Amino acid sequence: MAAKKQIPLRLSGELYEELARWAEADFRSVNGQIEFLLTECVKAHKKSGRHIPEAIKKETEE
Repeated sequence: MAAKKQIPLRLSGELYEELARWAEADFRSVNGQIEFLLTECVKAHKKSGRHIPEAIKKETEE
């Protein structure tokens, strides 16, 4: 398994708070939640070949 990479990430305070609440509900750290969400997005991209999953794309178009 490859070593984990550390990257700086800037988030708005509002987004961070939303992620923190979501992470707490899922019993994860904020970092763990971000990694989980990114992993799921990459899996969806590999499966569909799309950059944005359809569910997210529909929400942003409304």
